[in-house]
Amino acid sequence: MSLAIRKLHRLAGTILILPMLGWIVTGLVFFIKPGYSDAYDTLVPKTYELDQHVSFTPLSGWKEFRYVTTILGDHIIARTNDGWRHFDPVTLQERSFPSKDDLYRLLTDAFASNPERYGNISSIAGDTVFTDTGVEIIIDWSRLSFQQRGPDTDRIDFLYRIHYLQWTNNKSLDRVLGLMGLALLGILTLLGIRLVIKSS
Repeated sequence: MSLAIRKLHRLAGTILILPMLGWIVTGLVFFIKPGYSDAYDTLVPKTYELDQHVSFTPLSGWKEFRYVTTILGDHIIARTNDGWRHFDPVTLQERSFPSKDDLYRLLTDAFASNPERYGNISSIAGDTVFTDTGVEIIIDWSRLSFQQRGPDTDRIDFLYRIHYLQWTNNKSLDRVLGLMGLALLGILTLLGIRLVIKSS
């Protein structure tokens, strides 16, 4: 019986060699967190001091709002029954998506917070901006917010997929792999405990 347990223990351990190596390496990276600050940097529009004489009446249906001034002027970002919307404070009409020239001004102004990461804009395609440092920025105009990612973000996300056994890009299959990995780890632990008890 003990021999069978040892063989099963060895088999489970052999199957888990690759996942274990992955967990060790990725766990070390997650503990040290090298390059995380840039990879997950929060890029925000640069804002300026508000005019002291700001005055307007919120529209019906607004649940909350914020009033900010950027290089493109004044903005009201309001949460409504239909989600977030971006208004012109003077007309209280929705502000249309900016031109490429205005996007260039808005992003270049924001890049001043971390020029080494963002460098210069190389191209603009719709709501996506690409820089000469390999960073991609998606603009959410309705919230006046940015989402950035670069090659370093992709590398760290890849390590997360390795760590959580998301190896196939198939959500259902990756879930099965994850559950199998946990089951094998549990079996390995229980068999090891049993072998220790038997040998004592």
